[in-house]
Amino acid sequence: MNDWLIPDWPAPAQIKSCVTTRSGGASLAPFDSFNLGDHVDDSPLAVASNRLRLTTHLNVRPAWLRQVHGVDVAHADPSRVVEADASWTSSPGVACTIMTADCLPALFCRRDGTRVAAAHAGWRGLAAGVLEATADSLHSKPEDILVWLGPAIGQPSFEVGPEVREAFIGSHPQTAQAFVASSNPDRFMADIYKLARLRLAAHGITAVYGGGLDTFTDSRFYSYRRAARTGRFASLIWIDHA
Repeated sequence: MNDWLIPDWPAPAQIKSCVTTRSGGASLAPFDSFNLGDHVDDSPLAVASNRLRLTTHLNVRPAWLRQVHGVDVAHADPSRVVEADASWTSSPGVACTIMTADCLPALFCRRDGTRVAAAHAGWRGLAAGVLEATADSLHSKPEDILVWLGPAIGQPSFEVGPEVREAFIGSHPQTAQAFVASSNPDRFMADIYKLARLRLAAHGITAVYGGGLDTFTDSRFYSYRRAARTGRFASLIWIDHA
């Protein structure tokens, strides 16, 4: 828990956030050790133990989602698991919680600190508009929204086919700059952070922070591309208790 990431961004003082890593948990290899995903064939007891440690350490109530690479944004509800790829809340102590292992976690807040949100953005969700939908859930002017981009796969590690590039540039031609040719024929290296920034900018949101990490090469994080049988780390954002 000592190596968890605390986002460095100018969020209001009452807005808290963090990103877990692989260390400090009860899961055994290949999920070692702080796996929070309950859908990856890890021991349910180990996952439950890890989630309890998370809740106790942060003193929050995480709202878990059943993520499906879509664009639905749910009202964060710690009492049930809903199918969505983003959530929002205005309730102190409720943590919008996203699980990833290469996909992009994005944390959102209003500048006035009254509402927060979190989104899971794989390339499909990113292309379909999950970041824009999440921003809209804040019911704020674009210039009054802050976004932090959490650990995701880096461009040197993210080789994709032409269908991925077309999914973006068909509707947003400016996103072509986020792709460079791979050494392999008809393949591209995609910059998921740049894609997110470009899509957010097109939506009027320019106060975007974070990025620059690579879950594929950084052993602190789970990576599906590095090892398909692996765990999930979490990115959380919440309004602190008054």
